[in-house]
Amino acid sequence: MTHSFEPPVRTLMGPGPSDVSPRVLEAMSRPTIGHLDPAFIELMDEVKRLLQFAFQSENELTMPVSAPGSAGMEACFVNLVERGDTVIVAQNGVFGGRMKENVERCGATPVMVNDEWGNPVDPHKVEEALKDHPEAKLLAFVHAETSTGARSDAAALCSLAQDHDCLSIVDTVTSLGGIEVDVDGWGADAVYSGTQKCLSCAPGLSPVTFSNRARDVISSRKQPVQSWFLDMELVMGYWGEQTQRAYHHTAPVNALYGLHESLIILEEEGLDNAWKRHRRNHLALAAGFEALGLKFAVDPNYRLPQLNSVYLPAGIDDAALRQQLLAEYQLEIGAGLGPLAGKVWRVGLMGFASNEKNVLLCLAALDGTLRQQGAAIDSGQAVAAAQAIYSG
Repeated sequence: MTHSFEPPVRTLMGPGPSDVSPRVLEAMSRPTIGHLDPAFIELMDEVKRLLQFAFQSENELTMPVSAPGSAGMEACFVNLVERGDTVIVAQNGVFGGRMKENVERCGATPVMVNDEWGNPVDPHKVEEALKDHPEAKLLAFVHAETSTGARSDAAALCSLAQDHDCLSIVDTVTSLGGIEVDVDGWGADAVYSGTQKCLSCAPGLSPVTFSNRARDVISSRKQPVQSWFLDMELVMGYWGEQTQRAYHHTAPVNALYGLHESLIILEEEGLDNAWKRHRRNHLALAAGFEALGLKFAVDPNYRLPQLNSVYLPAGIDDAALRQQLLAEYQLEIGAGLGPLAGKVWRVGLMGFASNEKNVLLCLAALDGTLRQQGAAIDSGQAVAAAQAIYSG
């Protein structure tokens, strides 16, 4: 007989999903109501307002796409990119490469600006590409590259796009709620994120926001949006501010309960306080890593506090150690991707999971497992180094 699934209780310190707040889990268990119920329409309005708060934007076209962050990415591209367009794509990790694929599938031409994995996007290279391609319609880049833990200068890149009469598409999947995201201050045109990272909500929704300039481009398209489901002109019939909402799709009602609760938690804490908390826990974790002798893959000036990439010590079996952490400590950390596969661990400190308890657990567990595998580390120092940051 098949039994109900009972998942193990893990501490999620990988690149996502992150630990979901108990308040969010409780919210998701509340009774389901109809997706056009007047009470649910009120909730939708609150979700929109709270997302505007999180994005620091007054964009009217702000909503959660009813699918994970990858769908938010695709929504931005399929609505703004048409066949024959030229798009500048900055790539410094995995997710810039996915942007390139979206451009190609829209029938457009990507112009790649490549930087070494672990480095931020170089604004000077982007500027040269924009000068060399005056026909470019858009600039696309990742603010917080999940595959490396590097942060790029979104304000500078969006400013370059404006200077060259380009729209900007910005990936904030890992940054929203963990570091500053200032959509209106940057002048960004299309921004997408995910619920499963620093918002500490369950996976499955993708917040997006579009500027008025982007909306004008969408409404004046020569060709229909290639995705019916992600066509913003259609979706806004459901998510817009009109009195009578038009049915578009059956929204994931309980998932939206969870997003609403996670955004309330963020509002209660305050954006500045959330960013400071992520920064403080990162500094403690970094001190512990350095006490173990582990080296970061990203320069301190560009490191994400919520996603820490460190090189494995020599002679360590990556998969075996991560499996040992999972089996003995119920602790999940992430492996490297692309050229960093087998070379780094990606350790997340995202949202609800960014706390002192998790930092100390991770350091103690790594200390013990590395010592058992015979790594040449300075054992016994990591937890004390982190505690010194907290007490200081």
